[in-house]
Amino acid sequence: MNAYTLLPFIVLIAAMFLMTRSAKKKQQQAANMRNEMQPGSGVRTIGGMYATVKEVGEDTVLLDAGPGVELLFAKNAIGAVLTDDEYNRIVHGIEHDLKSDADTVPDDASSLTETDESDSPAAAASDDKAVDLGKKDADEDGAEAAEAKAGDEPKKTDGDSDAK
Repeated sequence: MNAYTLLPFIVLIAAMFLMTRSAKKKQQQAANMRNEMQPGSGVRTIGGMYATVKEVGEDTVLLDAGPGVELLFAKNAIGAVLTDDEYNRIVHGIEHDLKSDADTVPDDASSLTETDESDSPAAAASDDKAVDLGKKDADEDGAEAAEAKAGDEPKKTDGDSDAK
């Protein structure tokens, strides 16, 4: 065997090694995430159910899914451990406002300007007459062309069709 026949096998083995390495790394991260669960944490199961951790066992987790609903799951069935903010946003619809101390913006902009209108340049500009940019003439020409075209063709009613 020469080097050219061994090259595909070497590439194949290297690719398999890299794929298994990344898969093992993801499994390790998932195991670490599951081991860090504590009672009171919000979780999402691999089936998409959101619940709160009540007890953590060796291989199982007791979840509180609602008032009077306790479910026993395998630790492997936990898809994600959520932050408190994310869990509250998804389950309870509570948005955590990071800018709670910041000023709120009013709905209308009139309260944002507290200057005297007679002194402002905008007030002086509002007294000017509106500028006509010549669109009026173009609109009239377009309307006349549309009327002429409409007069040339017979109008169709709901029952008419061009199909033969």
